[in-house]
Amino acid sequence: MPMVPRFIHTQNRLKDLLLIFSTLVIFYLIFLLHHIHTPKTSFNPNPNFSKTPSIPTNLSISHLFFSIAASSSSFSNRLSYINLWYKPNSTNAVVFLDDPISISTLSVSSPPILVSSDTSKFPYSFPAGRRSAIRIARIVKDTFDLVKNVNFNDTRWFVFGDDDTVFFTDNLVRVLSKYDCEKWYYVGYNSESFEQNEKYSFDMAFGGGGFALSAPLAKGLARVLDSCLIRYPHLYGSDSRIFSCVAELGVHLTREPGFHQVDVRGNLFGILAAHPLSPLLSLHHLDVVEPLFPGMTRIQAVNHLFQAVHADPARILEQTVCYDKSILLTVSVAWGYAVQVFEGNQLLPDLLSLQRTFTPWKRGKNVSANYMLNTRSNPSDPCKKPDVFFLKKVLPSIDGIWTEYTRHNVGKCVRSNPTKKLVKIRVFSQKLAFDVEQLKAPRRPCCDISSPINETMIVGIRQCGHDELISVQT
Repeated sequence: MPMVPRFIHTQNRLKDLLLIFSTLVIFYLIFLLHHIHTPKTSFNPNPNFSKTPSIPTNLSISHLFFSIAASSSSFSNRLSYINLWYKPNSTNAVVFLDDPISISTLSVSSPPILVSSDTSKFPYSFPAGRRSAIRIARIVKDTFDLVKNVNFNDTRWFVFGDDDTVFFTDNLVRVLSKYDCEKWYYVGYNSESFEQNEKYSFDMAFGGGGFALSAPLAKGLARVLDSCLIRYPHLYGSDSRIFSCVAELGVHLTREPGFHQVDVRGNLFGILAAHPLSPLLSLHHLDVVEPLFPGMTRIQAVNHLFQAVHADPARILEQTVCYDKSILLTVSVAWGYAVQVFEGNQLLPDLLSLQRTFTPWKRGKNVSANYMLNTRSNPSDPCKKPDVFFLKKVLPSIDGIWTEYTRHNVGKCVRSNPTKKLVKIRVFSQKLAFDVEQLKAPRRPCCDISSPINETMIVGIRQCGHDELISVQT
């Protein structure tokens, strides 16, 4: 085998060394160029920051913490509202009072009671306002002062409301699961009253309807709240203060129409019978409006509604419209609440607007009746109104859920249509399964009416077909 000359080996080594050296020089020049053209910044990373581990996507009621503002003077009358949604073995909640109360007021099913911290050092200058607004706003900080006794490690959302706020907790879990709890979220909704929004803010979550703060935002807000409150002595309410401080943190409102401030008076039928296509999250001011069901006290009526809530919380108040073209009837179902039967074929968009069965929140001759809602007139002539059937009972079965609604007569009207003998309506539906993707892009269901109609009408709720229209089919 011929020998390779030695000088060739030497020449190859020199080439290799030159190649390595050239590569190193190129990398060094790239490094220098990067640092020359990168602008300097005075930002210093937080030395205490550590990346939190990823949080599982499945949210449950145990991941929510409720902080409720209450007054010792009215708490005993409103405790029954809290006990509707608070469950001792599953709901994490604390009620913050202005003064201590007698222990005899409480029951074993009531949440823990604490007295809010002293807020006398904070200025308040709103004319004829209430200093309690500062105390209620500061409940955010009082909540985190509980850290010595409460483990918040598993808490992903902090929910705030009043003692007359009725929460629908299963739906809160469903809706909040749409959002990344590791990011800063301020979730709530406006007032129904245009005047109230114009006066306070169109971008504010009204506190009586309740609002939710993701854990990182709630913790950040608690740290800076005292320094922020000093700047807002001129504001009226607690929710205005929270909104202002959240805004200073650079966070805007994420709107969820299932929160209801209920800044109206009178009969809520128009609002409840045409609920938006979004899960019901809260109701407020229930001791101001008329009972939700006729012939009941206020608390009896809300208890009655909760029969349907317990059976299928996600479907409560869901509006479904179907048509019987053979006898020219339109049926609108507000599941778990009421069914309306209209003569003729009513267009769906007309039924999605709210009947003005309610009156403005403020009273007086010069009060505005403008709402943040699409409304339609409520005829005074009973013969121009639809037949209304209110929830009577809920009957869960193996196959699904039956809800039964019975006629409620208002005024004298002799009907000549096929519904004059109709006594009750039975509605069949399947319990809604949790589907976060469906929540992000909801679609109204369809329904069918079983004929013939005598004293009982049967309605079946189902998913709409792929390109099915909710309209009378000619």
